[in-house]
Amino acid sequence: MAVMEGMEKTEEMEEMEQRGGGAPVTDPRGVLRQGRAFLDFFWDIAKPEQEVRLAATENLLRHLREGKKDDELKYTLKRLVEGLGATREAARPGFSLALAQVLQAFEEIPLCSILEQIKEKHNLEKVKKKLVRNAAFGNFFGVMALFQSGRLVKDQKALLESIQLLQQLTNQQAHLRDLPRKTLIDITSEVPETVFEEVLFDILQGDLSSAFTSPENLHLLLVGMQKFPGVLKPKKLKKLFGSPTVVNKENISRLVELLKSAAKSEKEDKKLPSVAFDLLQVALKEGAFELFWNEVVENGLLKEKSGPVSYMCYRLLGSALPLLSTEQLQVLLKGKVMLHYGEHVVATQSPQGFKFAAEMEGYIDTFLSGCDDPERQLAVMVGFSTLTNQGKPVLLSGSKVVRHLQAEALQKYICWLKDMFLRPDLDCCLDFSSNRQKQNRENADIAPQKTARLRKWIMHRLVNITESATRKEESFVMDIARFCFFHAFFVAKKKKNSEIAEASVLPSEPLNERDHMEIENYFFGLLQTLNTMPVLGDAAEAAALRGKHVHGVTADGKLWIFLLVEYASKLLSSEHVKAVKPFTKEQRDIWERTLQAVKNLQKKEYKSDTAKVGAFQQLLLSMAIHLFKNQSETVDVLSDLLNCTERAFSKEAKKKKKTDSSEPGWVEVMVEILLSLLAQPSLLLRRISKSVFVWICPSLTKRGLQLILDVFDPNQEQNEESAVVVMEESNKKTKSAQDTDEEGSEDSSDEDNTDSGDEENEEVDENFRSQLMKVLQAGNALEGDKSDEELDDEAMMALDKNISALFAEQQKRIQAKKDEKDRMRKEKILRRDFKTKVLDLIDVFLIKQAENPLVFDVIEPLLQLIEQCMSSDSDKQELDFLQKTANIFKNSLCRNKQYCKRVAPLQEDVHALVQRLVTKACKHTDSAVALYYFSASLYLLKVLKGNTSSALPPPEPENQSDSRAKQECQLLNPGCLNVKRVAVIYQQALTQFLSKRNSPLTCSMFHDLFKRFPIMCKPLVDTLVEFITAAARQHQQAMACVLLHKVLLLHELKLFVTEEEWEVLIARSISQVTQCLKTLGKPLMKAEKEKVAKSLELLNFLLKTVTGQKLNVKLAEVEKALLPLSQLEEIGNSPRLDSLYWNAMRWLNYTKPKKEKTASKATQGAELPKRKKKGFLPESKKRKNRKKGAQENGVAPGEDGEPAAPEEQPLGAGTPKNKKGLVPGGSKKHPNKGSRENGVAKAGGGDLPTANGGDAVADKKKKRKKRNRKRKGAAGNEAEQVPPAKKTKGSVVQETQQKQDKAKKKRKEKRAPVVQE
Repeated sequence: MAVMEGMEKTEEMEEMEQRGGGAPVTDPRGVLRQGRAFLDFFWDIAKPEQEVRLAATENLLRHLREGKKDDELKYTLKRLVEGLGATREAARPGFSLALAQVLQAFEEIPLCSILEQIKEKHNLEKVKKKLVRNAAFGNFFGVMALFQSGRLVKDQKALLESIQLLQQLTNQQAHLRDLPRKTLIDITSEVPETVFEEVLFDILQGDLSSAFTSPENLHLLLVGMQKFPGVLKPKKLKKLFGSPTVVNKENISRLVELLKSAAKSEKEDKKLPSVAFDLLQVALKEGAFELFWNEVVENGLLKEKSGPVSYMCYRLLGSALPLLSTEQLQVLLKGKVMLHYGEHVVATQSPQGFKFAAEMEGYIDTFLSGCDDPERQLAVMVGFSTLTNQGKPVLLSGSKVVRHLQAEALQKYICWLKDMFLRPDLDCCLDFSSNRQKQNRENADIAPQKTARLRKWIMHRLVNITESATRKEESFVMDIARFCFFHAFFVAKKKKNSEIAEASVLPSEPLNERDHMEIENYFFGLLQTLNTMPVLGDAAEAAALRGKHVHGVTADGKLWIFLLVEYASKLLSSEHVKAVKPFTKEQRDIWERTLQAVKNLQKKEYKSDTAKVGAFQQLLLSMAIHLFKNQSETVDVLSDLLNCTERAFSKEAKKKKKTDSSEPGWVEVMVEILLSLLAQPSLLLRRISKSVFVWICPSLTKRGLQLILDVFDPNQEQNEESAVVVMEESNKKTKSAQDTDEEGSEDSSDEDNTDSGDEENEEVDENFRSQLMKVLQAGNALEGDKSDEELDDEAMMALDKNISALFAEQQKRIQAKKDEKDRMRKEKILRRDFKTKVLDLIDVFLIKQAENPLVFDVIEPLLQLIEQCMSSDSDKQELDFLQKTANIFKNSLCRNKQYCKRVAPLQEDVHALVQRLVTKACKHTDSAVALYYFSASLYLLKVLKGNTSSALPPPEPENQSDSRAKQECQLLNPGCLNVKRVAVIYQQALTQFLSKRNSPLTCSMFHDLFKRFPIMCKPLVDTLVEFITAAARQHQQAMACVLLHKVLLLHELKLFVTEEEWEVLIARSISQVTQCLKTLGKPLMKAEKEKVAKSLELLNFLLKTVTGQKLNVKLAEVEKALLPLSQLEEIGNSPRLDSLYWNAMRWLNYTKPKKEKTASKATQGAELPKRKKKGFLPESKKRKNRKKGAQENGVAPGEDGEPAAPEEQPLGAGTPKNKKGLVPGGSKKHPNKGSRENGVAKAGGGDLPTANGGDAVADKKKKRKKRNRKRKGAAGNEAEQVPPAKKTKGSVVQETQQKQDKAKKKRKEKRAPVVQE
């Protein structure tokens, strides 16, 4: 067998080598006999997976080093050389890399001999025409292997021959393209200067002299000039191609054409051609950069209106940044390429276009990260910031490239931005307009528009620097924040002021109201950044604060927003500036009160509760800053907030609680303030509100929580105006994400409105029609009974005026109704959005205050909210809100590991809540909602059981170190749970589940109850046992069996029952299951089959328990009930039921009777199932048609409709071999098993199986599948060619065969099996 496997493996290897270019095995007694593990290396090297190839190469090297056998090394080199020209693309680089590693590891192998083998094996002149491609790749990858080994540069002879071979391969451009030339350049760049001068120069002289004929030759020349300046001197260059330099006026046109060709050849790679970059470097070295850039790039390449050429110019611009000086950068950044790049960025705003802006930003990022010169960094940033499209810079204002700026460059850049904001200099900008902008531009002056666009970009750029810059200092950030705040809310007077730096320079063009509003929005975005910014600086204090994850403060611990408030107070008291929106006396007083309150909070007596103090400071200071934005509304909020703060931190509040319940406490006031802030469009206020709520949660009262829950009460929405409705004017300032959600619901709602509005329009049309008739009648009455044609001009004009007024009024009425519907729709969206934000407060409360008894007050409102959402519209916003509510209920409430530990005084209320929840779950129509109610009741059970009751102390284990005993004591301890009361509640629910037709409860709910609370199993198990027979419907009886089975499987159940109770429970369960099985009908319906399956599963467990635990339970009734079930066809035909039935019978000492494999041979017919054959049978040869033909021709069937016995059938004309039993496909070991053809089977003694053999047929099928595959294949293939046996005269088969050719008929008769007597 081993020899056979080796031969098969060898043949397989030869086939693989022929396909993959491997070597045919010529030494089967040498290397190949040492084991197949060595050969596996070469097969793995040719596989497409790179990891497999690399691992095989490493293993091959390790094997060669450890073995140190010359024959293996020789064979390895031969296989690797032959594999270089493999047909598969993945195999060639694999063999090349392996050869390179072998040559590197074994330096004693001469490279020249390997090169000769490569040339000999892959000879381009001798190879067949269809294998030229493989041979070309074989030579190329062979040279690559020599080069990658690292030894080619040291061996001059091999180097010379390799270069010559690569030069020959350049003629195979159809297959290799420019790969040989690129490899030639790579090898040339690695050799030493002496080797290049002595060995390679003479060979490459022809390529160098023709440098301007192809991009590859030019690239070779440029590489040689950079690597070997001592060899390729100007004098030698002049001898080669007539000029001492490459970049000169004479070569401009040729260089342009070569660069165009290189750009088009590499357009698919989307990268800068190497020849272009090397040409740029040579131009810099020759001092001809301006000539190259102006003549070759701008006046040459840019005139070619081609995408690849333009992109090459852009990439050349980005790649040139690190190579140029400051003066050269000015030339580059103010040239035509920059202008062309800007037009490309503006023109490719569509998603389909190729966007180069991201790639250019990568070039800028690479330059800034690698440049240490602040002046050059500043020049590049200013250059790209002055490339503007009608005043707006093309560079993204949110670009993060500023993170690499040095501190000095960053400071200068910030100063430049501020100066450009105050005195916009559009003349220094490289401004352009797109074609569409030029067409749409009117004759009016657009200079103010350009200035506004530039200022808007600058302000966003300044704000973004505070986020992106890594080398930013506190002084930079504060400088930007003061600048934004000043120009958002203040204006400098004409007199210069040295005290306030922002007021020292007046804007050249005053800011209008729109400018102030835009700067105001950017400032609040900056404020949000400051509140979340980690501490800056390298000091130890700053590092310590960063370690504590403190945000929004400076290194000395002061809040950023507090510093801005101090700066604002300074501006308010200055005479040299004035506010854009001056404060009234009341607003100024509230401002001063706020500052004083913040200072009081910062006193030492409040340092003990720093988190609470910080939260109140943040809220007070944020509202104080918002006083500049929205003065009228903020004053009222600040007044309430100040009163709330005073009461929260007063000493009286700490000593005793308020006795006057009519007056709201400070927590209730704070909650109302936070809810009003959540309705604001400011993201900053919403985040601060959430952070403040975290710190007031421990002090939250029931009234305060109810204020939050009232937001979700639909009755409260109808009785009171929601806070969202007040914010109608702020709809325009909402986020674009909200707008998109609104648009999504607009389309569907508009369609509904048009449909629902038809009926209203009919009524409106009737009123409008009556009014129109009155107008027309009034017009006719002016002239008596005259017709309309006889009206004079004045009457006609009056009539037209009245009609137009009527139509205008009607149009206004229609528009008003549409506006009202739109307003209500938007109000609904805003209200839902507001509820989503308030839901975050509920989430925070449930997580932070999980042990608070107020958590129980949240359960029912959350469930009602889920119920409302499930019954409401199914738009996206509603679904998101429902998903969020459900997640909070499941994760933050039910699955929270922390829960209330002080539930003893609230036992009665919690038990009543459990009853309400279970009752609602039972009465609900939706099973999904009922699941949430049921889960909430289980959460309350967990809370009740987890608390310790004062009346009943918890049991303690005797051995305190026994963990299992402790766990059992925890299970036995009911805590505050009233088991009897709760058992009645769940017993009613279980009874409804097992008796009501459409119950919302499910089996998984009760399984969860029993699994999580085993203490509830004993009170409810009797109900389950009872309903095995008492349930009115079949599926409910099955569910009772399932639940009882799962309860009995719980090992915790035995902790709550005694041995006698356990035995009685098992006996009663067996009795109930037995009674259930006795009531089965015939035949079994689908529901009954499922009940039988569940009953048998339970009965199996019960019988196993009785047998295993040796319980004293009588099983006689079970035996009487099970024995008749064996006669049911439904059980016998179902494998599942049959298996369950006989498993149960096995516990009663019954075994499944074995089916007889063979029936009585005397009564067997000749009919057996057909063997599957390929192809098809003619219609006349199928068994059913053959029987019909036999009956029609007088062939008498046997008794009971069976075919005639073999003695009655005429014999076929068989051959002597047939009579001896040597039929095709026969077996020597089993001579009685003859082959069958068309249902006629040969057996020893002439006895044939019957047509309805049943079990015998099935057994024979199984045996047939287990036969040897080789024998089956051989016999099957031969049998498939065997035609049907020859039949008696007059049969249909014989009539069909007579129409065939005589020679074919004889051949069939020889092969046909014959039935022996």
